[in-house]
Amino acid sequence: MIPIRVEIVPTDGIVDAVGKAVPTGAAISVTCLPHHGIGPTLRTAAQLSELGYSVVPHVAAKCVEGRAQLEKILRDCENAGISEVFAIGGDAAQPAGPYATGSELLRDIADVTGGQMRVGVAGYPEGHPNINGLQLVEALLEKQELASGIVTQMCFSAETIHSYVESLRREGVHLPVIAGVAGAVPKAKLISLATKIGVGSSLKFLSKKGPLARRLLVGERYSPETLILELAERPGIDGIQLYSFNSLDALPQPV
Repeated sequence: MIPIRVEIVPTDGIVDAVGKAVPTGAAISVTCLPHHGIGPTLRTAAQLSELGYSVVPHVAAKCVEGRAQLEKILRDCENAGISEVFAIGGDAAQPAGPYATGSELLRDIADVTGGQMRVGVAGYPEGHPNINGLQLVEALLEKQELASGIVTQMCFSAETIHSYVESLRREGVHLPVIAGVAGAVPKAKLISLATKIGVGSSLKFLSKKGPLARRLLVGERYSPETLILELAERPGIDGIQLYSFNSLDALPQPV
């Protein structure tokens, strides 16, 4: 059975919404957006952890003001029973402190916690608009000594994700991979988001793949069930991260 983790955005009312829609004990990932900062992420993560969820807060390097704040973040996580974070560079235009990349943050997290905090890092099956493919692989090779796993950017093609994992293995990256999949969200919103974050090519691929795949885009809402089944059919994927965009109705079950 392939486990599913749900990603949420830390907005007003989201803790109550999770409590109503997601079974206690499930894994929840909490984003860190530039206009929110790290505070709402940590508060939401702590509240969900107290309710019995397995929580992974995002820590965006560009939102961290310095080593002292990072130490407090990690101490707060430990006090809340949180044993894993997700380290990313972040989308802020300018760093708030000395951390500009996820790699820099990862090293200090390992140093502060003595390697006791599990840390996920990002993967990009369709590439990154500002970093070439070779640099992305080299970064993962550098990170894998300290990281606990890879969570991929949202993608709509099982073949693209499987090919990405196979390429990582050929290059010597052996971290577990959690595949990023969009949740059951309104189709218009999904297409807009996909274009903004640069994953439109796999959405186009999906629309051309055939009747079975095109059914995912029929109607008003996108449905991820078929994609999740395709990902589970072949080895190499260790879990699914469902990008919910806080649309928590009709969540798929582990397969």
